[in-house]
Amino acid sequence: MMKKLILGVLLLNLLAACSSNPPKEETMEPATTSAAEAPAADTQAAADAQAAADAQAAADAQAAADAQAALMEKNSVYFPFDVDAVQAADRETIMNHAEYLASHPDVKVRVEGNADERGSSEYNLGLGQRRAKNTKRALVLGGAQDAQIETVSYGEEKPRCSEHNEACWAQNRRADINYSAQ
Repeated sequence: MMKKLILGVLLLNLLAACSSNPPKEETMEPATTSAAEAPAADTQAAADAQAAADAQAAADAQAAADAQAALMEKNSVYFPFDVDAVQAADRETIMNHAEYLASHPDVKVRVEGNADERGSSEYNLGLGQRRAKNTKRALVLGGAQDAQIETVSYGEEKPRCSEHNEACWAQNRRADINYSAQ
């Protein structure tokens, strides 16, 4: 019986030694900030947000200025000899100006129709006016308001090139979209 008792105690100790205790979970205390640190962090976050907003506004303003400068570079629409219809090659130019005018309703332009030196003065004035009106019509179809656009014809009076050859005449058969004329 003593053997059984010693064997039982030994077995009980062995079982006790083999049992494992679950590991304790470590808990983190929430970080505490002092009352003085909280407003400083909020102020810094607000300053960072304002700086980001200012940088974005500056980037947007620069992009708008670049877009307007690119728009002003291509402000003429060209026509074949004795034609007043806007050509497919110039539709992108017209659409760019129309979109700009549509997004800036306070901006006004003058479309100035021109012709080359061939033909009578009266005929060229009429042709220049038709070119200006057709350019205006294309701008309005693109989204600009009718009231934003004035048309005028200079006929052959304001040539861009004064030589007497086809290359020069092609430069004079145009309608100019003039923003600074208003």
